[in-house]
Amino acid sequence: MIKNLKICGISDPKTLNYILNHPHPPEFIGFITNYKKSKRYIPYENLKNLLNVNKKQTNFVSVLVSPTNKLLEKIKNLNFDYYQLYDVDPMRTIKIKNKYKIKIISALTISNKNDVDRYKDYLEISDIILFDSKGYHKSESFDHSLLEQVPNEINKMIAGNIQIDDIPKLKTKKFIIDLSGSIENNEGKKDINKIDRLLKLFKKNET
Repeated sequence: MIKNLKICGISDPKTLNYILNHPHPPEFIGFITNYKKSKRYIPYENLKNLLNVNKKQTNFVSVLVSPTNKLLEKIKNLNFDYYQLYDVDPMRTIKIKNKYKIKIISALTISNKNDVDRYKDYLEISDIILFDSKGYHKSESFDHSLLEQVPNEINKMIAGNIQIDDIPKLKTKKFIIDLSGSIENNEGKKDINKIDRLLKLFKKNET
């Protein structure tokens, strides 16, 4: 069955509070911390204020692309449970994890089997391995069948333009699913009605 759910790219208090107070909140909420090309990016001061809430049982995830040491020092006291790291090699990942005493989601961008096989380099380091598309902020898809050889016991998350209606099709898969673009309106803003539908559908299909 689907293990858990992550909603990514939250950037405003109204949407965040709605999710946190939903009867079926996701286990993870992601915040774009340093990738300025993304329309979901949150400047530091806004981020600091946004995270100053009771997150209840939900884990807050800082989404970071090649973060600098200066940035990591700046955000180290923010209300995060995980760092989701793109373009960070295994050795630096270990250093970040040990220095900041933070759980790690290592994000691998996938277009072929060789990209998938890189998960082996992070097995002893990361708490979760995320398999995502090469699109970063563009909500592009990749061939999820490439993951069939990844062992079920690995704590894995998948992203890449997953749609709400994909939930029932994925219910037999043992991974965390990560959605962002599919729960937005035509203006690129998170849609409360779509989020509600997602969370209710996930709850219905999680067993």
